[in-house]
Amino acid sequence: MKIVSLFTGAGGLDLGFKKAGFNTIWANEYDSTIWETFEYNFPKTQLDKRSIVDIPTADIPFAEGIVGGPPCQSWSEAGAGRGINDKRGQLFFEYIRLLKDNQPTFFLAENVSGILNPKHDEAFKDILKQFEEAGYNVSYKLLNANDYGVPEDRLRIIIVGYHKEKVGFPFEFPDVVKKKLTLRDAIWDLRLATPAKPFNKTNGDALKIPNHEYMTGGFSSIYMSRNRVRAWDEPSFTIQAGGRHAPIHPQAPKMEFVEQNKRIFVPGKEDLYRRLSVRECARVQTFPDDFIFKYRDVADGYKMIGNAVPVEFAYHLAKKIYFDLVTKFEPTNIYRSLQSETMYS
Repeated sequence: MKIVSLFTGAGGLDLGFKKAGFNTIWANEYDSTIWETFEYNFPKTQLDKRSIVDIPTADIPFAEGIVGGPPCQSWSEAGAGRGINDKRGQLFFEYIRLLKDNQPTFFLAENVSGILNPKHDEAFKDILKQFEEAGYNVSYKLLNANDYGVPEDRLRIIIVGYHKEKVGFPFEFPDVVKKKLTLRDAIWDLRLATPAKPFNKTNGDALKIPNHEYMTGGFSSIYMSRNRVRAWDEPSFTIQAGGRHAPIHPQAPKMEFVEQNKRIFVPGKEDLYRRLSVRECARVQTFPDDFIFKYRDVADGYKMIGNAVPVEFAYHLAKKIYFDLVTKFEPTNIYRSLQSETMYS
């Protein structure tokens, strides 16, 4: 089943959909620091490197689905929060433009929980309305990736639309996975990581484990205002797009409270406090170890991973979509039905 991917990034969403039985035939990513990573890991997928605003619908091949997460910075609670008044926030309308023109069977859009902030209420309702007017039954829900096979607390809004005429019923979100994964499940076996080279340049091929290097340098007062350590038997904090804000490795004790908005590393144990490596962040985001991130600046590795949709999270959503569409269009196909049942076992 073919899909096209917008705002693709490193391809976490695409990889999850691939695992569920979909094939990304065309992808769009404007950030040049990501191109090498995507092309290395998805060599058979056509990558369009133009800004989405410059891509006419006729240049995009038809597929059964469109997936993608429009830029989140406009909606993030950590940023200025300009929402729809920011040009990046308005890229939602480009997504809707392509839906209207191509009329795929389904779509999935992902964004940060900040889009549900009351100050964005009117804009978000308008986005949902435009999805509906494009011809879709729209379902949305705030989900935690930790409920879907990801060892990380990561709240994200997921919007799924099924074509009113082609499908005729709305998407229902899958049940949560009973077992909640932790940092121990994700990174216990990785052991020692390598610090980045001076100026946080990559060690490249000198690394025994690809991408298993961490950013060095000081920690800002904002970073030190909160505990940044999760224990081995807890899920990770959210992996962010900036390496300076990467969580601390669980080998360290939790940071010591001094006063409101101020914490310190436990005296005498400062050497235990290092950021998670790029590979450890990738593990937390459930990228497989054979998915290699290509970069010169280590910061770009963190950026790609922090902006990605966790692979297993995407997979659990994608397999429900796959099951719905197979049941709708091929109910007598025993092989496909058995395949879908296997995905839920």
